[in-house]
Amino acid sequence: MTGTTGPKDALLLVDLQNDFFEQGRLAVPGSNACISTINSYIDLFTTNQLPIIATRDWHPADHCSFVSQGGIWPEHCIAGSSGAAFHAELNIPCSIHIISKATKKDADAYSGFEGTDLKDYLSSQGIRRLFICGLATDYCVLATVKDALANRLHVVVLVDAIKAVNVQPDDGDHALQSMQELGAELIRREELF
Repeated sequence: MTGTTGPKDALLLVDLQNDFFEQGRLAVPGSNACISTINSYIDLFTTNQLPIIATRDWHPADHCSFVSQGGIWPEHCIAGSSGAAFHAELNIPCSIHIISKATKKDADAYSGFEGTDLKDYLSSQGIRRLFICGLATDYCVLATVKDALANRLHVVVLVDAIKAVNVQPDDGDHALQSMQELGAELIRREELF
């Protein structure tokens, strides 16, 4: 890691939606604590005029992942709802490229690449390295990192700007270990600024 960003870099924000923050329908513990750090990364990429992409769950009201439909999660991130909106304290730029996932009732998607045009968008922009942060470490961040690596992108996980669900106490740690073993680089803010 050089400690700098370059023209083939992009920041990927994973599912920074109200329902995943504290007080949300599917709250990730401690998630509010990483907002200021995420904003510092957004500001860095904005200042350097580098692409910023945000994935979001954008579910129909009868999505298959919901307990009411036989899934495992409470209703969350229903398309157009306040829960599906990005957290108001985030400095989301107007130029952000939004990737909506799990938009059909019969298909779930944890990865931002699954059933979306994210791969094509990154290719069209000449992006070779993705800096990834967001929610949750052990689900959508992990799945997105895996797919990014499978697509031969260099991946940098911003470990101070992610939080885990931790259904099992060590799920987040196991996810980080898995990402690193697959080839992702794990860094903190002080290593980039």
